[in-house]
Amino acid sequence: MFRLWGKIFKDNHLLQDMVIENETNDTRTHMIFHAIEELVYAFDLQKPIWLDANIEEFKRLSRTRFYQDNFVETISFDYLEIHVIEE
Repeated sequence: MFRLWGKIFKDNHLLQDMVIENETNDTRTHMIFHAIEELVYAFDLQKPIWLDANIEEFKRLSRTRFYQDNFVETISFDYLEIHVIEE
C-alpha cells in the first residue's frame, strides 16, 4: 500500500492535513502524481510546479515542500508539504 501525507502550514502551525492511500499497481511516480491531484482538489489549490530543488529533495528524503515559488497564484499559507509515509 502507498500512502502520501499532505500538510499545509502557516506560521509553523498545521492548518490542514490529509493522507491519500493508493493500493493500485501503478508506478511510484504515477501514484505520487495521482495523490497530489487528490490533495490539491481537497485543499482547493492549483497543482504546484516541481522545481529542481523539489525533485532532488524528494529523491533523497521522500518528502518536499512547495512554497509560493511553486504556485502561479498567490497562496494564503507558507508551504504545502508532501511526505511518503508508506510504500
